[in-house]
Amino acid sequence: MYLVESKGGAIACMLLALVFLGTWPAILTLLERRGRLPQHTYLDYTITNLLAAVIIAFTFGEIGNGTIEKPNFLNQLSQDNWPSVLFAMAGGIVLSLGNLATQYAWAFVGLSVTEVITSSITVVIGTTLNYFLDDKINKAEILFPGVGCFLIAVCFGSAVHSSNAADNKKKLTSFSDDTKDGEMINDAHASETYAKKDLENGSASNEKAKFGTAHFLIELENKRAIKVFGKGTLIGLSITFFAGFCFSLFSPAFNLATNDQWNTLKNGVPHLSVYTAFFYFSVSCFVIAIILNITFLYKPVLNLPKSSIKAYLSDWEGRWWALLAGLLCGFGNGLQFMGGQAAGYAAADAVQALPLVSTFWGVLLFGEYRRSSRKTYVLLIGMLSMFIVAVGVLMASSGHRK
Repeated sequence: MYLVESKGGAIACMLLALVFLGTWPAILTLLERRGRLPQHTYLDYTITNLLAAVIIAFTFGEIGNGTIEKPNFLNQLSQDNWPSVLFAMAGGIVLSLGNLATQYAWAFVGLSVTEVITSSITVVIGTTLNYFLDDKINKAEILFPGVGCFLIAVCFGSAVHSSNAADNKKKLTSFSDDTKDGEMINDAHASETYAKKDLENGSASNEKAKFGTAHFLIELENKRAIKVFGKGTLIGLSITFFAGFCFSLFSPAFNLATNDQWNTLKNGVPHLSVYTAFFYFSVSCFVIAIILNITFLYKPVLNLPKSSIKAYLSDWEGRWWALLAGLLCGFGNGLQFMGGQAAGYAAADAVQALPLVSTFWGVLLFGEYRRSSRKTYVLLIGMLSMFIVAVGVLMASSGHRK
């Protein structure tokens, strides 16, 4: 069994995990914006997410000869370690619920802001729990200022969202001459007005709208699977906060599964290796995702159209992207846990700076914040700057597990 034992190796794992975990949300967001049903996308995603855990278990978990204290993956499957297994599976359940919730939150709140809010909740709750579970192996004088940096970044993120929403409101308000004085275009009327203008001008809507324009915002609403015009922000924020709470619990649960701080295992039974725990973690994540998404095919939420297993199996539009997203998330989580086992799970929560990566993809792929006000850009730079500081500080707090 291969173990990451050096601080440098742990940091390398965390940095790679940061890239992977910041990229897969952008892929799922792209598919939703192209009109693919989130139920179909998540079913594809969850298959390769489990596949990544299986690959990690049968490679890193089987490298070299195991010992009595540190058995290999296959040897641990037959051991009496069910208390730890249940902790790992509980972590997988809350992660699956959180990931499923964010898929809907991205449409309402936006990729960047959703990731900022969920990551900050994860750091504030999850990192604090991990610090005490890890017997304070991380440097508190460095760790908690890092948590504070995340909180400051959240304030910037909330301000970015508010400022950008105001910018979009101005764009849509001034878009149509057909609206009443100062009336906000916030429902299907915007799409109808846009179509009428194309016909009146004798132009087709095939011409791609420029990022950040009112035309772009309305075209996006017409294409996307989850319709958001006319719906209050409270729905999206509620989903986002629920997801953040779920995310804050999965890492402490995994910590308990691999280190048995509560002494639930019988004497002589070795702790679960990170690979065995990750396997059980991913199995429970898979089962919950399959059950919920098949249910959502026939009983969809948020006014999405009904679907079926037959329709899902025949929907190949964007399937390879969804499968790639599952691999990225699976390997990202695995690398985070490998780094956390070596340097402490509190320090491994530095990967919650993934909004840095998500914001990059949001701007590059989706045109977020294009043609926004100077105020929005200043706040965006402030948010990203604080996240850069936060990830550096959390990594600097890394300790070494004895």
